[in-house]
Amino acid sequence: MSLHRLNSVTIAVPDVDAARAYYEEFGLAPANGGWLATHNGGRQLRIVHAPSRRVAGLSIGVDDEDDLGRIQAQLAKLDVPARRDDERIITTEPITAVEVEIAIVPRVQEGPSPVEPTNGPGRIDRGDARAPSILREDPVAVRKLGHVVMGSVDQELSQRFYVEGIGLKISDEVPGIASFMRCSTDHHNVLVQQAPVNFLHHTSWEVDDADEVGRGATRMLEGNPERHVWGMGRHFVGSNFFWYLKDPAGNFSEYYSDLDCIVEDALWKPGVWEGTRGLYSWGPPPPPSFINPEDLAALIVGAHSSP
Repeated sequence: MSLHRLNSVTIAVPDVDAARAYYEEFGLAPANGGWLATHNGGRQLRIVHAPSRRVAGLSIGVDDEDDLGRIQAQLAKLDVPARRDDERIITTEPITAVEVEIAIVPRVQEGPSPVEPTNGPGRIDRGDARAPSILREDPVAVRKLGHVVMGSVDQELSQRFYVEGIGLKISDEVPGIASFMRCSTDHHNVLVQQAPVNFLHHTSWEVDDADEVGRGATRMLEGNPERHVWGMGRHFVGSNFFWYLKDPAGNFSEYYSDLDCIVEDALWKPGVWEGTRGLYSWGPPPPPSFINPEDLAALIVGAHSSP
């Protein structure tokens, strides 16, 4: 597909410094211009101030000017205003007011994760050695931003913007609630779910393997058990290992690994999943706060009281 990556996300929070410190501890690195960077994706997280938490911006990568021209025409058919220069388009998703940039950028070059020998029934590959993963002591390296999940007061119209306007493709669906949409070969990069208020549900960050998911979350929870939300487990839709934590503003952040990839569109058949079946294959059941965050009522009140 001509769309090839989720470049970055901008999140708005009441306390920028606290959020920034959290994500640096999570595994992102300070970068120029106030950004935070991942190992493979570069500058991928910007944090700005707002009275309540939300998604302020998304950037999606394309290959060339022809891609920009096609997207500009698609947005015009939806009567969505957009401004364009030689290398990007800037528009706004009408329902959630997220500013969306479509930019000509190079494709992400990811080196492979290290493959460690494992033992199994009738197979001793590691021999007389401990598992290398239990000896890791270096900080967890976040490879890239994987996806962003947000609530919308009109999920159908928000989804139409991303699919018909920008050109994302649907990988799987939960009828009446959300669709998993992709702008790369990853199973999903953007998900908009029906909600009583527009808000950021979570951002998701790729690490090398399941051990890094567990190791990263364990370190984040040392001395801060209140950060725990849900995990460890394995999703059904997307297939990835996961562990969700909570930042100081109330946004969830996910470590993940081993996500489904869709390299040939013709070989993938989108599924339709009901209830919690699509949420997880194994692990603890999702807590009520994962579906309805504890501050949701306050966000609704804040949205109604805003001028």
